[in-house]
Amino acid sequence: MAETGASPPPSTPPARSPLFRAEQFVWLTARVLEQHLFAYHFLRGSPEAVEAALDAYRNEDGGYGHALEPDLRGPVSQPLHTAHALRVLDAIGRCGGQRVERVCRYLTSVSTPDGALPAILPGQRGYPTAPFVPVVDDPPSDLLATGPVVGLLHRNEVWHAWLFRATDFCWQVVESLEKSHPYEVQAAVTFLDSAPDRPRAQAAADRLGRLVREQRLSALDPDRLDAFPVASGYAPGEHHFPHDFARSPDSLARAWFTDDEMTRSLDHLAAGQEEDGGWPVRWRRWAPAPALEARSLVTIEALCTLRAYGRFVG
Repeated sequence: MAETGASPPPSTPPARSPLFRAEQFVWLTARVLEQHLFAYHFLRGSPEAVEAALDAYRNEDGGYGHALEPDLRGPVSQPLHTAHALRVLDAIGRCGGQRVERVCRYLTSVSTPDGALPAILPGQRGYPTAPFVPVVDDPPSDLLATGPVVGLLHRNEVWHAWLFRATDFCWQVVESLEKSHPYEVQAAVTFLDSAPDRPRAQAAADRLGRLVREQRLSALDPDRLDAFPVASGYAPGEHHFPHDFARSPDSLARAWFTDDEMTRSLDHLAAGQEEDGGWPVRWRRWAPAPALEARSLVTIEALCTLRAYGRFVG
């Protein structure tokens, strides 16, 4: 007999729906963190369970490691791991308090002389790392690492001394971009979507959108991919689509694309679910475990994007 006052069980998606198939894929393949994150987004799971799973990746220095970002193996803290942790905390509404204060102290400790973040610290050397991720002795400041972190902290109204110079760095890089590539643009969008100076962010986003279209960084027609070149150094077929830049309708990047272009993009995303229920990893696969771990991340992201645009995923 059920206990009086017990919480109702999680709702179950209809059998063979896209969400049901994705759920089976997650239970079959995902890490504990992504299992709890999926449950939080789609099965009324608790944010506390996600936080507890995320804690397993946190180090004493306040950063995160232990392959939280699957392409960087090993225990050492890295800015890219920490950016990943902030995305998780933001997703569950827990990006604040003492936990984020510790993160900001870590960011301060690993910043470059100009106050920004390198992507990979040399402590990664000696641990398995994706071959497309360079590990150098004196890594430079990098928008890919700094932009998302600064954007997420501003989004959650976190104020810390580290943010001032890091924000200046992001403005300087974003407003001077000439030749870019999709992942750098995505980092810029995460920053601009939450930068406090909204008129400046709008102007920078308008300029960036023109650059994306001029340089054909977004595949606007999934049926004519040969018309859109893959960026140098990317895997064959590693195209980026409008939904990769505008993850939700309220992103500044949404204005870059027509309604028809966004509809085709979302149709292509929805059709990308594979037979096992997961979405594929489009970047270069270099080892089985990172590719499998990344697929659950990509799957949750695809479902969240489709839901943000009102697409039925249940």
